[in-house]
Amino acid sequence: MDNLRRFETINDYNAFNNNETLHPLVSVVDVSKASPRQASNMYFGFYTVFLKEVNCGNLRYGRHTYDYQEGTLVFIAPGQVVSVENSGETYQPKGTALIFHPDLIHGTPLGRHMQDYTFFGYQSNEALHLSERERKIILDCLSKIEYELEHAIDQHSKRLIVSNIELFLNYCIRFYDRQFITRDNVHKGILEKFESLLIEYFQFDKPQRIGLPSVAFCAGELNLSANYFGDLVKKETGKSAQEYIQAKVIDVAKERVFDQSKSVSQIAYELGFKYPQHFTRLFKQRVGQSPNAYRMLN
Repeated sequence: MDNLRRFETINDYNAFNNNETLHPLVSVVDVSKASPRQASNMYFGFYTVFLKEVNCGNLRYGRHTYDYQEGTLVFIAPGQVVSVENSGETYQPKGTALIFHPDLIHGTPLGRHMQDYTFFGYQSNEALHLSERERKIILDCLSKIEYELEHAIDQHSKRLIVSNIELFLNYCIRFYDRQFITRDNVHKGILEKFESLLIEYFQFDKPQRIGLPSVAFCAGELNLSANYFGDLVKKETGKSAQEYIQAKVIDVAKERVFDQSKSVSQIAYELGFKYPQHFTRLFKQRVGQSPNAYRMLN
């Protein structure tokens, strides 16, 4: 599919789905009102959350596909391109979308901590799978937003709309926390693979060639988005993925500093540090003493 549908404004997407625009910056879209259509690439210039209620093919988001089944929520950040891959047949869309422009939340408490909702950076294969009870809560939140949109705009409208969007997103954080636990069969082994990945990383010359392992690199090797991977590691270990990597770096460093044939600078370069002083600073923060002092006292 080479065609790309661009939705820069809320009205663009409402018109595409035969929905009335009640507010220029936010809408709860009933996509079942749309005319039957074929799958296409779509660009969104605003925050988009899909609650899909029909299986219409595989959703592609970035490099990954996800079997987009009933009862899932997918979150799309502004500037993303999404496509649905199927055999080319025409289908009738069904479901609901919450869409809101960044301009709606500028200057609000939600706007100040929007970065906390890291699932907008997840890939489609990391969608939120809802239980029936959770689905009802989500629909109730959407209903409250819809009520405010249908209500005559007054001095309370923006605050109530944004507050209900924030409530909706906070429920999504709770449901993702539940999913990290209940989908243990899916996540099982990721930490073990992460550990093995780091061990292998320092066994060869990757640190010298490409530097210290980054969260993005490790996530990519495990076929996960950096955000989802980071949140999963945090839930499982209590540490951020970056802290976990740094701990492994220090573990390896502790072994290597006992090699008296190498200077601390040589060890730092072998571990992937561009500057030895950065290694020394991290080592002292983590261990409580400099590499040289550790070498002398142990």
